[in-house]
Amino acid sequence: MSGPFGMPSRIRPRLPADEGAAGAGASPELASLEGTGHMRIARDGTWYHEGGPIRRRKLVQLFAGILRREADGGYWLVTPAERVRVEVDDAPFVAQELHRGSNGPNQVLTFRTNLDDWVAADVNHPIFMTTSPATGEICPYIRVKAGLDALIARSVFYELADIAAAGADGEPGEAELGVWSHGTFFPLMPMR
Repeated sequence: MSGPFGMPSRIRPRLPADEGAAGAGASPELASLEGTGHMRIARDGTWYHEGGPIRRRKLVQLFAGILRREADGGYWLVTPAERVRVEVDDAPFVAQELHRGSNGPNQVLTFRTNLDDWVAADVNHPIFMTTSPATGEICPYIRVKAGLDALIARSVFYELADIAAAGADGEPGEAELGVWSHGTFFPLMPMR
C-alpha cells in the first residue's frame, strides 16, 4: 500500500467516520487505524522514512507543511485521508542562520531553518532554553509555529551569546543576560 504522497509504506488510511479527529488528541481506538509507516526526524533536521533519508527537499518541505504536534506531545503528518506518526529526536527543525536587524530592544532577530523558512523572534515566536536531562547541556530553541520548534544550531547560539545584553533583573543586583527582538527580552539561560 502507498503511504503519504505515494511513498511505499504500511500506512492504512483512516475511515470516513474518523474525519475531524486529526486536530484533537487521537483516541486509542483511532490509533489502530492510523499510519504505521516509520517516519523520523533526526536531531540534525534530516527526515527519514522506513530507515532511509528523504533526499527530495521539496518532499520534506511538503511534509513539514502538514506536520502537527498534538496535546500529548506526539508529532503527526496529517492529511484529510491519513495520519502518520513521526518520531522526532529533538525538534522538527534546526535554526541554521541568524540575521540581525538594528540594535538594542527594537532589533529584530530572524532565523533561517534547515528548510529555508524564516522566523523572527517575538512574543509568538519566543527564543527559549532548556537543559537536556541526558547530557546537562543547554539546548536553545525558537518556536517556529504552533507547537513546532527549531533547535538553534550551536554556531547560531554563539552568535546570540556575542550580542547578549543585560536585561530584565532577576535577583536584586543581578542582571539576566539575553537578547532583544521586537521589543521582547529573551533570557539565554534555561527556565528554572
